[in-house]
Amino acid sequence: MRALAINEPGKATIIDIEKPEPAANEVLLKMQYVGFCGSDLSTFRGMNPLVGYPRIPGHEIGATVEAVGSAVPDEFAIGTNVLVLPYTACGDCTSCQQGRTNCCQFNQTLGIQRDGAMSEYFAVPYEKLMSSPKLSLEGLALVEPLTVGFHAVDRARVTQTDTVAVFGCGAIGLGVIAGAATRGARVIAIDLDDTKLHLAIKCGAAYGINSGQQDLHDRLQELTDGQGPHVMVEAVGLPQTFRSAVEEVCFAGRVVYIGYAKAPVEYETKLFVMKELDILGSRNAMPKDFAAVKQMLEGGKFPISELITESVPLDSAVDALLRWNENPGKFTRIHVDLTK
Repeated sequence: MRALAINEPGKATIIDIEKPEPAANEVLLKMQYVGFCGSDLSTFRGMNPLVGYPRIPGHEIGATVEAVGSAVPDEFAIGTNVLVLPYTACGDCTSCQQGRTNCCQFNQTLGIQRDGAMSEYFAVPYEKLMSSPKLSLEGLALVEPLTVGFHAVDRARVTQTDTVAVFGCGAIGLGVIAGAATRGARVIAIDLDDTKLHLAIKCGAAYGINSGQQDLHDRLQELTDGQGPHVMVEAVGLPQTFRSAVEEVCFAGRVVYIGYAKAPVEYETKLFVMKELDILGSRNAMPKDFAAVKQMLEGGKFPISELITESVPLDSAVDALLRWNENPGKFTRIHVDLTK
């Protein structure tokens, strides 16, 4: 069977690999749609310290059960459309002992620490599956990236009385926006691209700020009666947005970082103490975040199709990765369509 592999930084090819056979507790999935994640672009650029080469990417999955092992329950019968929870948990580290399996010290995410699912078939334990008769296969493949934003909202303890400002309107940031809006918060989207800001409004933002055309501080102050947002979420990964989150959040506010800054970040640390801030990291997602996103998408109001910038067959996936590398701001999500 065919798969896409990132062989080394700057090089990706379509390869032939052996079709897997499901173990007793596994299902064999016929892959339908697999999304490219930002981590895949980092892998292609040689900037992902967690990856070894060659690596098959792919953990944003919409698939159909093709065959089942002897211990798989009837819930996942042949023909069932599913998504995959792509993380592992050791059960023994301090994270797991606290029930925070999403940040397991020894986590292995599909497509990063271990080969992923950008192939024609893939075998996975049934415990890692979630189904939805209401969602399309494209919708199922969008669940995982949105869960990352939902988890950040949970980390921030967002309530309906909060104003939440979000740096970045890619798929992760849009997940934050939708998650915060679902909780009844007032959401402010921040980006440099008006098209992405318009999409953010459709995903639940009440306001959009183009920080390349408007003074961010002045506009945030205007929208919050001079207080600053209760919550700032960084989903870009730039030193300046890391700093700005601390500068713009209100006193006694909460800052959540999802993005990885690509360079060291210098802070005016007195703001940490003067404002008595909660500064939080957010990694991956929990099963409850998958359930929450699935329920939201099943409601039918989220603009699923508008998040998918491009859908390409496997034969064109390498070219799509190259084009994404050349102009990352042009894309929100690329789906590899393995039905073609």
